[in-house]
Amino acid sequence: MITSFITHQDCSLHDMGPWHPENPLRLNAIIDQLKLSGLMNQLIQYKARPVTEEQLYRAHPKAHVRSLQLSQPSEGFTPLEEETLLAPRSLEAASLAAGAVIRGVDQIFKNQADNVFCAVRPPGHHAERVESMGFCFYNNVALGALHALEHHGLERVAIVDFDVHHGNGTVDIFRNDPRVLVCSSFQHPFYPWRYADHQGENIINTPLEAHTASKGFRKAIEQSWLPAIQNFRPQLILISAGFDAHREDPMGELNLEDDDYYWVTQLLMDLADTYTEGHLVSVLEGGYDLNALARSVHRHLEALQKL
Repeated sequence: MITSFITHQDCSLHDMGPWHPENPLRLNAIIDQLKLSGLMNQLIQYKARPVTEEQLYRAHPKAHVRSLQLSQPSEGFTPLEEETLLAPRSLEAASLAAGAVIRGVDQIFKNQADNVFCAVRPPGHHAERVESMGFCFYNNVALGALHALEHHGLERVAIVDFDVHHGNGTVDIFRNDPRVLVCSSFQHPFYPWRYADHQGENIINTPLEAHTASKGFRKAIEQSWLPAIQNFRPQLILISAGFDAHREDPMGELNLEDDDYYWVTQLLMDLADTYTEGHLVSVLEGGYDLNALARSVHRHLEALQKL
């Protein structure tokens, strides 16, 4: 398999301080792990490009984007919520994170890669159409889906999200859009406390009780996601790949293991082979224990590579 690995050193420009769990060390840990194991040599490496305004306005109204730009400080931080802080160059990093997913979608449809992993930050799945929250400013995966639909002419895109937190932003953007199936597993009750109970023909929420481990997670995914994706028959699968449901992660109380990320990725790869000619783009969301994050991403990429 040809797996594209898209990142950019300027994702580190978004820095909310050394105390903050969503910090530049996250990408460093992933890249160090992949280099140490030798897996990086098997990936085709690319740099992210900034998102364009035209692409950004597909998911976020111009007035909202402009408000964020005006809120960005020249020094210090502007709080959007208690732990979501705009630093002086945060939106440069956010632009690259969103642009990476769009570049990944383009690579798929130009036959430059079989699948893609975007190692970027800040994350995006909490970013609603007109509200930035949960460490997220722009909804990276939603922008990728809309690019596939509106630029490449697809009719059906599936987004799957296995972060410990619910992908409320993605649900907000697509809850009335039958072209997009959104499947999200998450600890419940838990942040962000919104849209968790929203169900629709194209919204599959899979809440998990605290302390759910491998067996419960796998059973829930097989029972809820599998039939929905099979019925939907997507032309592209996008993954909001959050690794903070790991038992070692300090942000949540789910108990997944490294191998669960290999298992769920392998499952999604099988579905991609069946419905999308193998077309799949994955984008990093959460994951805050550096060791667990690095190992879990490694397993995720091994599954993308079919190793």
